[in-house]
Amino acid sequence: MSERNTQINRKTKETDIKLTLSLDGKGEAEIDTGIGFFDHMLDGFSRHGLFDLTISVTGDLIVDTHHSIEDTGIALGTAIRRAVGSKKGMTRYGSCILPMDETLVLCAIDLSGRPYFSFEGTFPTEKIGYMDTEMIREFFYAVACNAGMNLHMKILSGQNSHHMAEGLFKAFARALDEATRIDPRITDILSTKGSL
Repeated sequence: MSERNTQINRKTKETDIKLTLSLDGKGEAEIDTGIGFFDHMLDGFSRHGLFDLTISVTGDLIVDTHHSIEDTGIALGTAIRRAVGSKKGMTRYGSCILPMDETLVLCAIDLSGRPYFSFEGTFPTEKIGYMDTEMIREFFYAVACNAGMNLHMKILSGQNSHHMAEGLFKAFARALDEATRIDPRITDILSTKGSL
């Protein structure tokens, strides 16, 4: 596959994940994690970031959703890290403040190669459908660590857990799209060090 496309196959005793990602896509997705609301969030991520994404997850849902969601984050983070490749010509930074009805969220990304994750916000409910809301933070933590990105996310205001979660996934998509964009003015890697 080309530098901006990647494929991940990750199998453990808890999950079996197959994932493909194209950074230069049209927002087309085929998602099946076995967790309906999570599928909805990943579909929104693909659509609003204009990433082509396929994900198939077989997980130990008889236990709970934790392993399937966290391991999907590991796989997606790994895919992002591989797809950005050398980062030559890439804008590197991206941010988005996104409204969704009564909710307002912030997401900021630096594809620095140095993983860091900051999350601020609480959800008024413990679940959205069959998905535990505490897993939203765990998912993005796994993405950030495995992508090697500096990721900051904040729920600035909101009352509805569905809106808060969806806002975060969409804001992440928009910020990542901006951070992975190729700018013809950047002829090398965007760093005074000359490497990331």
